[in-house]
Amino acid sequence: MAMLRGFGARYGAGAGGWNWSRGSALTPRLRDGDSSRMNSTLHYLDIVPFKPSLTTSYIHGASCMPLVSKTIGQYFDETVNKHPDKEALVFVRDGVRKTFGQLKQEVDQMAAGLLAIGLQKGDRLGIWGPNIYEWLLIQFATAKAGIILTSINPAFQAGELEFLLKKVDCKALVCPLTFKTQKYYNILKQICPELEKATAGDLRSNRLPDLRSVIMIGDKLPGTFSFKEVFEAASSSHHEQLLNMQKKISFDDPINILFTSGTTGYPKGACLSHHNVVNNARYAGYRMGYSWREARICVPVPLCHVFGSVGASLMMAIYGCHLCFPSPSFEPQAALEAVPSERCTIMYGTPTMYVGMLGQKDFSTFDLSTLEGGILGGSPCPSKLAIQIMDRMKIQEITIIYGTTENSPVSFQGFPQDEIKRKTETVGYISPHVEAKVVDPQTKEILPVNTAGELWIRGYSVMLGYWNDQEKTKEVITPEGWYRTGDIGTLDPYGYCKIIGRIKEMIIRGGENIYPAEIEALLHKYPKVLEVQVIGVHDDKMGEEVCACVKLHDGMECTAEELRAYCKGQIAHFKIPRYIVFVKDFPLTATGKIPKYKLRENLERELKLRPE
Repeated sequence: MAMLRGFGARYGAGAGGWNWSRGSALTPRLRDGDSSRMNSTLHYLDIVPFKPSLTTSYIHGASCMPLVSKTIGQYFDETVNKHPDKEALVFVRDGVRKTFGQLKQEVDQMAAGLLAIGLQKGDRLGIWGPNIYEWLLIQFATAKAGIILTSINPAFQAGELEFLLKKVDCKALVCPLTFKTQKYYNILKQICPELEKATAGDLRSNRLPDLRSVIMIGDKLPGTFSFKEVFEAASSSHHEQLLNMQKKISFDDPINILFTSGTTGYPKGACLSHHNVVNNARYAGYRMGYSWREARICVPVPLCHVFGSVGASLMMAIYGCHLCFPSPSFEPQAALEAVPSERCTIMYGTPTMYVGMLGQKDFSTFDLSTLEGGILGGSPCPSKLAIQIMDRMKIQEITIIYGTTENSPVSFQGFPQDEIKRKTETVGYISPHVEAKVVDPQTKEILPVNTAGELWIRGYSVMLGYWNDQEKTKEVITPEGWYRTGDIGTLDPYGYCKIIGRIKEMIIRGGENIYPAEIEALLHKYPKVLEVQVIGVHDDKMGEEVCACVKLHDGMECTAEELRAYCKGQIAHFKIPRYIVFVKDFPLTATGKIPKYKLRENLERELKLRPE
């Protein structure tokens, strides 16, 4: 990847475990010199429940730790003032290291640069790329400038990109020159041919009427700004403007739009505020012990997902954690190599990522002795896998989290010191200041404990809504403020949650959310296809794989390879069906609907994807 050289590198249950006894608060075993933090640690009780207290499936995360009214920028600046010379992050592959002081200087410089090219508070800026330093720099720069960051999956193709940019009326787009097989400038030109002849900052596109600026990370191309140009664009007046902006930004302002799944149709943009994400990161980090633990987090999860942008970036901003990004996208070998070389103490990952790491042939040769804890999230985790991770990676303080992008994201989270059954068979205990209830999907009445129903969430963490889509927002958020997750779960008498399945038809493949209707719409355009149903089928490694059931027009012949070739370049690679099954008819209910759950059962049996 072509980068800006000569620019100051680039733009200038081990120690500390828990001691606890039944009936007493959990007290961290602090290292030498940490006694000054003991009082603040014990002040906010967030402890494992020791006796059953629920008779119905409703729980509130009571906590002495109050919600805060700070913005991302305020928290970030406070942390920088505490640790200006502490190393904040490293992007191993690119050789980028920054202290908190260096990071703040460059964040403020970039934020002022964005104002200099005409962006204003409330404008939307899209970022489309992998885990590189510029991604994180833009995340904090937009937060400082009051610009709403729109996260775009780096694998998205032209049609997917066009939909997202138009949905949020994006005014600016940041992307690298290339990543893997993606040539971002060329893909953008497919939907914006005017780019080549445009003046940087004054793009006029028929299909993207709001897009004005394209910022390329690397070389300057026709019609675009280079990242360096924007970084250096600010004058003293723009820095003054940035300072004044800090007084105008409210913690209730929207700050991030992340596209998430739906049961039908195209992705929807979940709009989150400073208040949403700051408090969620604060409570999730506190439960992990980041208020007293010297956390060095290995981050193989993508920044374009809420796991990375909240679970990693904001943990650094709030708790002063050190972030280690092993590679631009997940590579199991790189993640394992980063642990000893960067002395990582915490590992993040989806179940699929952990499977990838455990599956390395030379896994036993890696020294993982510095690891103290880890987080599992992004998709359902089999209990067997959680046990394997604890055993083979020697991470006893592993925690499973449950949440949705619409809930900023964490709603349930285990405690590092939970006993093994809770740790591996549940998604943990309710998060502070969050309400949850399990209701009958039909009557909406609260169910008794240990009874399966739909999980609903309410509290500070619920999104502001789907951007520019009031109808879809009303479908998932009730007038009383409950977010309907579409997931089937249970609550036990202690308040621990199990996720059993999903009402939604969304497919989760290795942590990636995939929307069947989007793939169905594409395949329906193929001349030979009469009807298609896309479902998720079980896969031991990825959790789920995409399966397309295709009915052809009479007299037509087609192969799976032919349909996959048709999909290539039109949708992201992870959405292209692994299984394509040709059928003569679909099963129908009495009302004429196709029961996808039945289709899934039949296909998993035929494809022998589950043990008998």
